[in-house]
Amino acid sequence: MTVKIRGIVAAGDRRTAAAGQQILEAGGNAFDAAVAAVLMACVVEPTLTSLGGGGFLLARTASGRNQLFDFFTQTPQQPRSAADLEFYPVAVDFGDTEQWFHVGRGTIAVPGNVAGLWQVHAQLGRVPLAVVAQPAIASAKRGEPLSEFQEFCFQQLLQPILLATPESRRLFAPQGQLPTADEVLALPELAATLEWLVQAGAREFYEGAIAQQLAADCQAGGGHLTLADLRDYRVQVRAPLMTTYRGRQLLTNPPPSSGGALIAFALELLTELELEALAFGSAPQRQALAQVMALTNAARAAGYDQQLYQPNCASQFLAATRLQPYRQQLRGSVNQWGSTTHISVLDAEGNAASVTTSNGEGSGYVIPGTGVMVNNMLGEADLNPLGFHRWPRQQRLSSMMSPTLILRDGQVEFVLGSGGSNRIRTAILQVVANLLVYEQSLQAAVAQPRVHWEAGVLNIEPPYAAGLAADLVLPAETELLLWQQQSMFFGGVHAVGRDRAGAFHGAGDPRRGGAVAVARA
Repeated sequence: MTVKIRGIVAAGDRRTAAAGQQILEAGGNAFDAAVAAVLMACVVEPTLTSLGGGGFLLARTASGRNQLFDFFTQTPQQPRSAADLEFYPVAVDFGDTEQWFHVGRGTIAVPGNVAGLWQVHAQLGRVPLAVVAQPAIASAKRGEPLSEFQEFCFQQLLQPILLATPESRRLFAPQGQLPTADEVLALPELAATLEWLVQAGAREFYEGAIAQQLAADCQAGGGHLTLADLRDYRVQVRAPLMTTYRGRQLLTNPPPSSGGALIAFALELLTELELEALAFGSAPQRQALAQVMALTNAARAAGYDQQLYQPNCASQFLAATRLQPYRQQLRGSVNQWGSTTHISVLDAEGNAASVTTSNGEGSGYVIPGTGVMVNNMLGEADLNPLGFHRWPRQQRLSSMMSPTLILRDGQVEFVLGSGGSNRIRTAILQVVANLLVYEQSLQAAVAQPRVHWEAGVLNIEPPYAAGLAADLVLPAETELLLWQQQSMFFGGVHAVGRDRAGAFHGAGDPRRGGAVAVARA
């Protein structure tokens, strides 16, 4: 007897994937499943995403309609003086390197997840929102055991933030200390908030009692947000950025977010190389990838971030005349030389959803009585390339989030995306190359060790061949960092796909506790 497959979900936790699976098996489509999975991620991946964060969902319907739902965080309308802000630094230790972020109420940008998820469901979903939200509500009420990956996030990465305020301690350390793996963490206030928002609608989050509390606390405690910031927030629906590579069409996140265009730029540079001629994992192959990343960063630094809000900035950035000098540099030199989560869903009807959401590292501030920690996006250097406190008013923050679809002959072949701050675009770039150049399986393409070049440092994941460091020929100003183990620093690509015979396959990134769930009839 042949079992009918309804769809497949890849996510950063087995329970996140299972929530999507449950909704597919209840008759929902890929968009219902994606919303259910994000809501569950707020429960079981609370250090990575939250109702107080923002994100993007790239949708392709079975009829071939493509839409990018932008519900990322937005800058306030009226900035306060830096001297009046609650805005302070914390270090996040990834093991072999650390990264500095800022937290406090002065880092909170206008959240978009509630508006975005509710709008995606209203426009593209099929089953009632109460059904879609039920897995997350039930898990938040009864509690779920903390995963090993979340224990790492709680104990090693974000402890100073999770314990920063009485409300955050009550939420994440109700017994007086942060939980460890397999300890049950219940979030009853979050469950009640979800139940209320399902009943009252998303505008309650932006105009009702929740919004009034958030705005009042920001104004009283060193934040920017006002009730007008929340009331005026709207989801923006855009046409995806489209590019081609190796006979496939790629759809990804357009400006004013920068990640999609930077991936497209890097893929254009890769067309200059016969990458398949370089043995996978060899010094020349890793040097080639690093050089492409370095040149893409150089192109970005040459004024791209200042142009993100101008019309046609992506087409200008990807124009042949703009690419040509970087192509020439690549030809001449190549032989010489994060707290985010992602969900990918593909259903049997042909609907595809690629959704990346984030709470940053969290600001430390929890809206009282809601179980919702709010984002710290104004405190992330990656999202503020012009410098802290210099953001344009009432504009979407530019993000590296790049939910991506790969089409072959007009049909969805792969759905993918990643968490990982500034490493999102390099993680996706390498998985795309692994799939389309080296023709690796989806699972292998995601699991392979990665490299990341940034600010003069070439980071390389193990396993690597003995003698790799000696074989690399790097410029004198480049530092080489050979990591001791694979790490969430290099992103978390969760991907699903369907081959030409119609078989589904998926991969959850082991760096971030990834999991795959298959929905059956």
